[in-house]
Amino acid sequence: MHFLDDSLLPENQEKLVIQAAPYGPEWLPGDADDLPLTMDEHVQAAVDCYNAGATVLHIHVRELDGHGSKRMSKFNELIGRLREAVPDMVLQIGGSISFAPEDEGSEAKWLSYDTRHLLADLDPRPDQVTIAINTSQMNIVEIMTDDDLAGTSIAKPDYYKAYRDMVVEAGPDFYLEHLRRLRGNGIQPHFQLATLAQLETVERLIRCGEYTGPLVLNYVAIGGGFAGRHPADLIEFVRRVPDGAVLTIESSMRAVAPMNAIAIALGVHVRVGNEDNLWARKGERMSSVRQVEQMTQIAHTLGRDVATGAEAKEIYHIGEYYTDTDETLARLGMVPNRRPGQRGFMLRDTPR
Repeated sequence: MHFLDDSLLPENQEKLVIQAAPYGPEWLPGDADDLPLTMDEHVQAAVDCYNAGATVLHIHVRELDGHGSKRMSKFNELIGRLREAVPDMVLQIGGSISFAPEDEGSEAKWLSYDTRHLLADLDPRPDQVTIAINTSQMNIVEIMTDDDLAGTSIAKPDYYKAYRDMVVEAGPDFYLEHLRRLRGNGIQPHFQLATLAQLETVERLIRCGEYTGPLVLNYVAIGGGFAGRHPADLIEFVRRVPDGAVLTIESSMRAVAPMNAIAIALGVHVRVGNEDNLWARKGERMSSVRQVEQMTQIAHTLGRDVATGAEAKEIYHIGEYYTDTDETLARLGMVPNRRPGQRGFMLRDTPR
């Protein structure tokens, strides 16, 4: 993304899109005060986040016993109810479905490729499904402190080890087929990326025609195989993202607010919620709704407008698809592919 002299002026920035992740699939009841159990509670969490200013909803589903649901019927039921309760929100399904261990001593793991592919067949269909690119470690506790985990189930040694050793399985066999199925069913992929290597893989998918469409993505700074919290790495990732992409910053625990404050100032978007963070000040719990309210307050302090639901759908290019590689490169502001025999640095096409 290119920054001109006027790029930090809030009146020149896109309105802020706030993603809310209020379903905390890694936590168990009691870990947070606002974890939904019943379907009514799932819906109310969405309504409350929307009323606070969130316009994108990152969705997981929990069974009544407190564990993450793996039943597609539960996702279908929730999406149907959310379409009525929060019709203006972008509904984004978490592509892991559920990675939480079933009990102490079990592995924390992403579900099989075949199971994750079922998300493309949800009915009603969501607006987006998140997609990981390239297999990597996902040790979510690596940069969490004892204070972060105090009083939660993950503080127990068996659960801690389960999350420490978790791996995201997302090789080419997965993402090529998943992208094909999502496109075939009119669902936009939301790329969850943490490194420049993953971003470069996505660019190659675009340049070879495996993916043609809007580039909507999160920079995931949770450590443990994903990006860390160094501001220079964040800035470099923002710099490398194509001008026409839609970028959201995602971090963990008490780093969420400062990382997101940088994002708001830069003109990109933010994610909050109990899936990412449980805390305000050290030792002070913070609900998903309060986290959304905090982001709207920071945005207003900086003079940046917060998007409505309709505006978020437009910013996210919901329902848009591109015909081929050339159109995708042009719409994303990327230089065209090299023609046979063409020498020199590539430039964007301009009228002669």
